[in-house]
Amino acid sequence: MSAPSIPNLLSLRGAGRGRGRGRGGRSDLSGSEAGPSHDATIQGTDTDAAVSRLSAVELGYLADPFARLFVQGPATRRLPIINRGTYTRTTAIDMLVDRFLATTNPDDSRQIVSLGAGTDTRCLRLFTSPTNHRNIIYHEIDFPAIMARKQVIISSTPSLRAVLSTPSPIAQTTWQCHSLTTPTSINNSSNNNNTLTLHGLDLRTLTPSSPALPSFHPTAPTLLLSECCLCYLEPSTATSVLAHFTTHLSSPSTSTSAPPVGLIIYEPISPHDPFGRTMVSNLAARGIHMPTLEAYPTPPDQENRLRAAGFDEVRCLAVDSIWEGWVATQEKERVDSLEGGLDEVEEWRLLAGHYVVVWGWRGG
Repeated sequence: MSAPSIPNLLSLRGAGRGRGRGRGGRSDLSGSEAGPSHDATIQGTDTDAAVSRLSAVELGYLADPFARLFVQGPATRRLPIINRGTYTRTTAIDMLVDRFLATTNPDDSRQIVSLGAGTDTRCLRLFTSPTNHRNIIYHEIDFPAIMARKQVIISSTPSLRAVLSTPSPIAQTTWQCHSLTTPTSINNSSNNNNTLTLHGLDLRTLTPSSPALPSFHPTAPTLLLSECCLCYLEPSTATSVLAHFTTHLSSPSTSTSAPPVGLIIYEPISPHDPFGRTMVSNLAARGIHMPTLEAYPTPPDQENRLRAAGFDEVRCLAVDSIWEGWVATQEKERVDSLEGGLDEVEEWRLLAGHYVVVWGWRGG
């Protein structure tokens, strides 16, 4: 899912600032029109996310050979401030995912569940990584129409068919495929035992009492991902979705504890300052309501949210802090040089300060 539409930054800081190199003149993270229903509008944000990802890839911010495959028509160049945001958000989550894989046993199953995955390419990038990740059970969940479309793209695209087997139905609106990539690691261990399962379902149907998803492994260390997904649900529903997974993660025997579980959430905060109020107004104009934005408006609120969900250790950082603290100086210089430097430094801090990555874990 895409990040929500953001206010016109120049209108908040005074007209005429910046050189407007981004083309198109709209300072937003997503450009779709409001749909006939809230669900349809939310589904449309997946297209926005794919377009923003491709913009960052084609300009050199990110390396992703699969981004082009999920965008129809010509690429749309986003504003530099948006490209940097896409870069920082993607890099931060990639680092946390890599940390999860580095701290779990590669000889045992490790499980990643992407909520509202849409056309995200992280699974493909992991399966083809030089690190040769193996024994990954990857689940992607989104509306049935989105997952059906994704499995068609995988089935019909030769470059993807070189990476994944043809998706096979294993349940109604559920498909599974296997990695076909060849071994590259020093110990010559093949990573073709990785699996991707596409679940076409409405997340709101998942509760602690509903059955586990097909191919879900209850004893594997598990990482849950939500990139601007749970924010579209009512807080009680979002909590129920998380509880569905933590409930189904059980110990292999009564003598051992439940497997480690981690959670990464990316979403906006601070709806009550001038920028935040304008952001909320823009969302409302497009027919989008984000209940968690009101329920968890500050970083401490986001951290307490994860603690209440049962996570023992919790961290939260705004995207501007991640850019400053997690991106090396040389890499910052490379990114800044891609479009001649960022004019809107104050605007960047304003925008990036309104989005957070919050993560937590229990066990391990």
